[in-house]
Amino acid sequence: MPYKSFVALLCLLLARPAFAGQVDGAKLYEQACAACHGSDGRGRPVEDRGFELEVPDFTDCEFASREPDSDWHAVIHEGGPVRAFDRMMPTFGDALTDEEIYAILGHIRTFCTNKNWPRGEFNVPKPLFTEKAFPEDETVFNLTLDTDDSKAVIIETVYEKRFGPRGMTELKVPFGRRESERNDGANLGVGDLSLGYKYALYHNLERGHAFSIGGEAVLPTGDKKDAFGSGSTKLEPYAAFVQLLPGDAFIQTQALGEFAVSGTAEDEVAIRALIGRTFTEGEFGRAWSPMVELLASRELVSRADIAVDLVPQMQVALNTRQHVLLNVGVRVPVANRQDRKSQIVLYLLWDWFDGGFLDGW
Repeated sequence: MPYKSFVALLCLLLARPAFAGQVDGAKLYEQACAACHGSDGRGRPVEDRGFELEVPDFTDCEFASREPDSDWHAVIHEGGPVRAFDRMMPTFGDALTDEEIYAILGHIRTFCTNKNWPRGEFNVPKPLFTEKAFPEDETVFNLTLDTDDSKAVIIETVYEKRFGPRGMTELKVPFGRRESERNDGANLGVGDLSLGYKYALYHNLERGHAFSIGGEAVLPTGDKKDAFGSGSTKLEPYAAFVQLLPGDAFIQTQALGEFAVSGTAEDEVAIRALIGRTFTEGEFGRAWSPMVELLASRELVSRADIAVDLVPQMQVALNTRQHVLLNVGVRVPVANRQDRKSQIVLYLLWDWFDGGFLDGW
């Protein structure tokens, strides 16, 4: 048994008679955690805890609300290295039962007193197209590969920044290459820029659902002649919903509209829905999330058909900290295909609030 595990076990065994037969999260926290993290959750001073490593402030809701209980449980049970954090966070898996660990987590959750912050349980895997209800701090690199004659390759960089408990701003910058219809060879170009805002309107952890509203302003910065843009300024309001299901499964939906305020683009409405589930390698290992999206859209013109696509996909955590993620899928037209071909779609996601891109591997 590692030395730190032995020390943790010894401390807990000595303290156990004081609360034998019951699980008291506050008392367990005081015995197992307060020596470093402080009775108030703010962290004890360096001179008291005896090491220089900074410890988290559990009263800081911006930090404490982001991760689900399962991630906290992994670090307590296996120690810091299970998520590529420092070894100064020892393993308590030999000293505490799962029931006792979750009791401690219940007490830790009381240190954040602002209930406006949505809990990390709602931060389910990001779909390729459906907007999430959870506001985030992350950068996403989307890649779309067309299989039609255009041979288009579009890279879209998305920057998302949270503001306060519920708000999030977003900037999308697309860039691509496609075969030119006006001359031989291929053209490079910037697409239509988008500015967006999301607000987490409601969340209820007991019922397992959350609801957000938001919108994007799409600016006609792309060249319409080479199909890099629509040539129109558009507003795209939306509502997003997530429902947590047993067994780490989840449902996400989004209803949105695309309305041109200038230019010739047709107005459109769409529904997006997804079901998925997260699996882990072993109890605390790499996360894999197979998902299937259904995309349906219709232009707001007389006798317009409904276009329907299916997008099977798989998200996987690339590093130990699980804040760098890859998602790969295929968008397959299944109704109102016309000349639409399948697309290969993927993203690389970096949740930069959890550390640098090269951290946690």
